[in-house]
Amino acid sequence: MQITFITGNQKKADYLARYLGLPVSHVKLDLDELQSMDLKEIVGHKVRQAYEKIKTPVIVEDVSLEFEALGGLPGPFIKFFIERLSFESICSMLNDKNRKATAKCVFGYYDGETLKLFEGAMDGEVAQTPMGDGGYGWDKIFIPSGCTQTRAQMNEAEYEKTYLQIKPFAALKDFLSSKV
Repeated sequence: MQITFITGNQKKADYLARYLGLPVSHVKLDLDELQSMDLKEIVGHKVRQAYEKIKTPVIVEDVSLEFEALGGLPGPFIKFFIERLSFESICSMLNDKNRKATAKCVFGYYDGETLKLFEGAMDGEVAQTPMGDGGYGWDKIFIPSGCTQTRAQMNEAEYEKTYLQIKPFAALKDFLSSKV
């Protein structure tokens, strides 16, 4: 089975291939992105669009970071917040507010017939200020529940544990194993 992961990040593609134990190629595609707070709706649209462009089974992913005090915002728009605002500004949005947050990731698979979505999530909170030099994206501001440091401050083993909770790799692997 040949699967293509739609990403411009070679490390993400290599990690997915290692975890799945399957050959996974990757392609960077510019896809239209729905403007929605529903991460599953966004991923469903992207995975169908990717399949139409390359006509081979595809996997796409998207993430969100939902702030409880802001009614779920920024959610899937977190990437735009990070592009336009400093981490300090994002953290300060929650000053004197509930800092609870939920990190989510949805993988979508589509082969022209079967559409399957897999969701992972982790509760936590937004830090008072950004901390740490590791990680990616919003890791400098997200403290997983039960932890005292941001994901960007964690050692490799701690980071990996949270990565596997947010990213629904196991469910994706089980599904793909049934298709081989």
